[in-house]
Parts: sequence; structure tokens; C-alpha cells
Amino acid sequence: MKRFYKDVAVEAAPAGWQVRLDARPIRTQGGAAQMVPGRALAEALAAEWRGQGEKIDPRSFPLRDLADYALDHVAPDRPAAIARLLGYVETDTLCYRADPDEPLYQRQQQVWEPIVAAFEAQHGLWLERISGIVHRPQPAATLAALRARLEALDDFTLAGLATLAPLAASLVVALAVLDEAAEPGAMFAAANLEEDWQAEQWGWDAEAERVRAAKLAAFEQAGRFIRLVQQG
Repeated sequence: MKRFYKDVAVEAAPAGWQVRLDARPIRTQGGAAQMVPGRALAEALAAEWRGQGEKIDPRSFPLRDLADYALDHVAPDRPAAIARLLGYVETDTLCYRADPDEPLYQRQQQVWEPIVAAFEAQHGLWLERISGIVHRPQPAATLAALRARLEALDDFTLAGLATLAPLAASLVVALAVLDEAAEPGAMFAAANLEEDWQAEQWGWDAEAERVRAAKLAAFEQAGRFIRLVQQG
């Protein structure tokens, strides 16, 4: 699509902040007013529009896509969004370990156990660790505590988590990114431990590396989105 605007501006509104193109307010892909909660996110959204050349590249709007998801999908049905996120803790990558006599298990213990233990301490809950692939449900009290945690979050943070959790196959990792001290790239590496371990043993595949890089980029953008929301 050819660029159809010249000026990009950010303005405050009664319901939040919005980007305007030649004084016209932007709408989401679903047709809603694209109103975001803070100036930091609005300025980042404006930067995506300012960064376009003569032609608009739809792939260069990761933050806009996340904002639109918050407004078009999370806001209209928060319970469904929360239920989808809770599904990831039932099969959380960090809770499913190799058998204790396998070398991979030691790596998982070194990398995953501190993350899980810190998560439990922060949220006051317990997560079942499982060796093997046989599913074991998490305690009802744990699920209730995590549901309450998610219900306390705003729509935009939930939208960021909706990208982080599937990429990590882990709600533990996704929620850990909310800590301002967390480094999204390091959290992604932790979630990707098993794939990286296999690559170390058998060699790296060019296509697998390309896919990993694309997932990492999306993970980091979702982490950045959440940081912008936190800045207000």
C-alpha cells in the first residue's frame, strides 16, 4: 500500500492516548478507536507510522498489532482471554522435565528450577514438576491464584501475555517477563532450552535457526509492548 499520510501526531484524549495521521485518529483493524492507556505506548505506535517509506510494510507494525489485539479481542471477552492463558500453565514447559538420570534433566534443573521457585515465592503458590510427558494437573489453588493474578491485569498487558505464553509454551515465563528486571531474551532462551539442547547435540539447522530468530523477535517485541504499557 502506498503511504497516504504526511503528518503523524500523538494526542491525549479523555479515554487515553491516540495516534493521528494528518489529524485523523487511527482505528483498529476491527474498526474500534485505537485508544491506548499511556503516552509511551502511543509514541511508540506513532514511531511505527513515521518509519514507513513511500510504501507501507504491514509487517513493520508489531506494536500496532498488539494494541489492536487488546482492543479487538481481549477487551470484548476478558474471561476467554484469561482462560486461554491459564491453559498454558497446565502444560507449562518449565514444569515438564526429563527423567532425573538424563543429562538434559540437569540443565533443566539449573535453568528452570530457579525461575519456577522464584515464581512460586512471588505468587505464593506451588507448581507440580513432572518427569516425562504424562500430564498431571496443577493444584486447584494454584489455578485460582493465577486466575486472580491475570484478572488484575489490564487488557493491554493481557494482549502481550497472549503472545509471550504460546511462544514460550509457558505461562510461568510469560508472567516472569512482567518483572521490570526480567530480560525478555534471556527468558526466551530459558523457554527454548530443550530445542537448544537438541541443536547442541545434533547440530544447528538453518531453517530451525530462522524460525527461532523469528520467534525471539516476536517475543522481544511483546516484552517491549508490556514495558511501554507499564511506563504509562
